[in-house]
Amino acid sequence: MIVKKTSAVSWKENTMDLDITQDQLDSWLGGQLIQDAMPNLTPDEREFLISGTTPEEWKDIFGEEDEDEFEEN
Repeated sequence: MIVKKTSAVSWKENTMDLDITQDQLDSWLGGQLIQDAMPNLTPDEREFLISGTTPEEWKDIFGEEDEDEFEEN
């Protein structure tokens, strides 16, 4: 499904092709947790549905993730 959202960060209209059904979208809009309604989506795809923000916009704002920061010593 092609989804268009306005980014909460840049106010630009972004488009993403998501592997979701109308029933899944309706379940989420009806109050089901997004991760339960659409378990097949990645966190980036779910964030896009919530805020309209793309992974590229997040990188522009916060930079690249340093995986070493999250490793336990």
